[in-house]
Amino acid sequence: MVILSKYFSGALAAIVALLCPITPLVVTATIFIAVDFCTGVYASYVAARSKGIKWRLESRKAWRTVYKLGFVVTGIVMTWLVDSLVLSFMELHLANLFTGFVCGVELWSFLENATIISQSPLFEWLAKIVGSKLREEVGDE
Repeated sequence: MVILSKYFSGALAAIVALLCPITPLVVTATIFIAVDFCTGVYASYVAARSKGIKWRLESRKAWRTVYKLGFVVTGIVMTWLVDSLVLSFMELHLANLFTGFVCGVELWSFLENATIISQSPLFEWLAKIVGSKLREEVGDE
């Protein structure tokens, strides 16, 4: 059993060391998702209150955020592995592009939440600008 635990801890340490360079990307995406989640919950509360509806936090919606975070982290790891191990001669920075796209979408969602919370035309205008720029870069009409 001691030998098995040594192999397991050694393998885990090797994986952590391999993924160490993408820690800032994972932390950045996690912060963006967390801020969007918190503002989304509060925007939902504000919208329900303005309609006179009783508000409650639904766990299935919260779990969607947990799944999203898991998929984003997996996507960052996968794109970084392709970029660093498979296409290392091309210097594409796929993990940075993927993380940037995710953070852009989360920023857009944050601006939509800020519009609901503050009722400010500034945030509505910013959400439209960010949304149009994201659609323009992705090529979505």
